[in-house]
Amino acid sequence: MPSLNVSFTDEELEGVRAAAAAEGKSLKQYLHDLGVREMQRKQFVAGATGWADRLREEFDQAFPDEVPPARRGNGAAAA
Repeated sequence: MPSLNVSFTDEELEGVRAAAAAEGKSLKQYLHDLGVREMQRKQFVAGATGWADRLREEFDQAFPDEVPPARRGNGAAAA
């Protein structure tokens, strides 16, 4: 596995070490988990956005008063 060098200021490194200690992890494990969590967060956000996009039309039809003026399609401009 390739090695990775990451630079932190002294203040940043102190904060990262404190966060790792608060979770009871080594600095190496904490940084690994941080990267994995961020990847999972991005996947979750992409999935949630896709789900919302698929349901938007149905929601807009069920709750027309909740549709933002700019998206109402009747030429109304946003206030």
